Amino acid sequence: MTINISVRQMEFVLELARVKNFNRAAKELFVSQPTLTYQIRQIEEAAGFPIFLRTPKGVALTPAGEQFAATLQAVTGELSRSIEQCRNFASRYSADIRVMMPIRSALFFLPEAIREFCAANPGISVTPGFNWDRGLDIFLRGGSDVLFALEDDVKAIPELALTPLFKSRIYLVCPKGSALARKKTARAEDLAGQTLMVGGPSPAPLRAVQERVTKASGCSYFTSQSHDMSLTYVASGTGVVLSPGFLNDHSGMFAWVPFECGETISCVLCTHRGDRRPMVSRFLRTLLSLYERHPDFPV
Repeated sequence: MTINISVRQMEFVLELARVKNFNRAAKELFVSQPTLTYQIRQIEEAAGFPIFLRTPKGVALTPAGEQFAATLQAVTGELSRSIEQCRNFASRYSADIRVMMPIRSALFFLPEAIREFCAANPGISVTPGFNWDRGLDIFLRGGSDVLFALEDDVKAIPELALTPLFKSRIYLVCPKGSALARKKTARAEDLAGQTLMVGGPSPAPLRAVQERVTKASGCSYFTSQSHDMSLTYVASGTGVVLSPGFLNDHSGMFAWVPFECGETISCVLCTHRGDRRPMVSRFLRTLLSLYERHPDFPV
């Protein structure tokens, strides 16, 4: 059920909850007492429960009303902060480029790209957003201007324009102190006796490698629900994982050893096909140039 309550009506509820008297609240709100009474009745009908109890001395909040008023207080406070932030934003910037990605490490050079782009384009901001599960949906609904994606996931969507970014290699992620961490390249036979984390959100090329490795090495395997879950097991020393390089946060906590296989995962930047704004093209060029300047950066 959708409930439509205006900001002004929220003020009515909060002021009446504060002073607990219709006459005093009406004066503070600069409305007549019958107007306030009518508005409170409308709000209670829309909400579907009584917010106030009428008493000989004034009003009191019902238990549901207390929770409702507390929620409205939080909502109006957040709204005020948001408006203030937007005013600050509007005073500094004339435009914004919204970049969506599943995880921060996916675009390792994004911070440097933001610094370079904003220095060359004062008045334009870049806002990063992160959503592992719904990033594409948010983008398609117009919630972002640039999307990091795997090419196989988006190449059939006609309304997207794709810009190749890099081909992500597959790495063996293991504890830094393990024997596997000392290898320059890991192979399927190296995983004999190990527990390999598989499944989760693995793209098709990675799943193919996982299946081939489990058959060739005879290693045991365990289904993981997420990349973070897999890394937790790696950190505990109870498993290893094969992962695309774009998930490497380069924190140094784990060893990322190149894995011997022919599969790579093509990563792209998506824009809306009809978006021909020069500032978006300039931002893409800035980001791409950073990867071109660092051809040996492990991805």
